[in-house]
Amino acid sequence: MPATKKGVRRSSRLTAATADRHVLYGLSVQNVEAEIDFVDATFKDLRGRRAATLREDFCGTANTSCEWVRRRPANRAIGVDLCADTLAWAGEHNLAALRPAQRSRVTLLNRNVLDPGPRGRGVDIVLAMNFSYWIFTRRAQMLQYFRSVRESLRPGGIFFLDHYGGSEALTETREKRPMEGFTYVWDQHWYNPITGEMTCYIDFEFPDGSKMKRAFEYHWRHWTLPEIRDLLEEAGFARNTVYWEEEDEDGEGTGEYYATERGTADLAFITYIVAEK
Repeated sequence: MPATKKGVRRSSRLTAATADRHVLYGLSVQNVEAEIDFVDATFKDLRGRRAATLREDFCGTANTSCEWVRRRPANRAIGVDLCADTLAWAGEHNLAALRPAQRSRVTLLNRNVLDPGPRGRGVDIVLAMNFSYWIFTRRAQMLQYFRSVRESLRPGGIFFLDHYGGSEALTETREKRPMEGFTYVWDQHWYNPITGEMTCYIDFEFPDGSKMKRAFEYHWRHWTLPEIRDLLEEAGFARNTVYWEEEDEDGEGTGEYYATERGTADLAFITYIVAEK
């Protein structure tokens, strides 16, 4: 997966037989500390107060939810995901690593994000990160999801999404990225330019030559930024803003983002979209 906003953390020596795919995903794709830094600071900048309640849609292992409750004693997180097995893993590993008081402030819901239920509503923030919302390949589905999110937010609530684009996002390609003790492989396996639908995989390779093929599989539609922004407006959000990544003098991303209405036609880019109720 394109990873210009992601971090790198250390791992011990691994093989395909001994590695846990969820751990590898967290090491190679997610940087929940930087993500929550952005979400927390942006909410405060826009609303003049700290958020307390956060819903993590398509939460998987609930890494982000756990990071949220670690930040402040008043913070509460709700994770929503359809996969019961992944939620069970989250409980046994990521939630188990929290202190009891922190763990009590995380709720995991095995539900469809289109209908999060009463416990998934009335929150300050909803997150849809790692492009997970692209699972909705039809316009009507995406609009339904965005409307559901808006209804779930408290007055003044904010919806945070990420997005990747650029010409490289519309190709069939494989990208390898060395990590500490393994190699992450993003396989953009198939893309249909007529419908925008795509199939992508994540593989992991190890120093002993072993491989974990198709550890994760995604069937998405690539949505452009104008399409997403139009849908957010149609869903009733008062305003939506793109946050573009700053670059250093060598043209490399710095991990810092700023609000703008003018991007650059890079081959690949990752942005945040911030939609205000």
